[in-house]
Amino acid sequence: MTDLYHPPVKRSVEIAGHKTSISLEPLFWDMLRSAAQAEDVPLNALVARIDVERMQAETPPGLAGAIRLWLAARQSG
Repeated sequence: MTDLYHPPVKRSVEIAGHKTSISLEPLFWDMLRSAAQAEDVPLNALVARIDVERMQAETPPGLAGAIRLWLAARQSG
């Protein structure tokens, strides 16, 4: 198991052909990978989908925050 209180780790992802970096705690990276596997999509595709969804919000959060919120909503729903 990942250290729960490990600081964020920056990783590169590609969204719509553009590379960007996202900083998430290892626990969230693990959860994101698991979600991508469960939905049978590449990690980049899932991040791109979350990015599109967040941009439709009235006040869009940052991408890292949107990923955390998406994962929390997935866990609770």
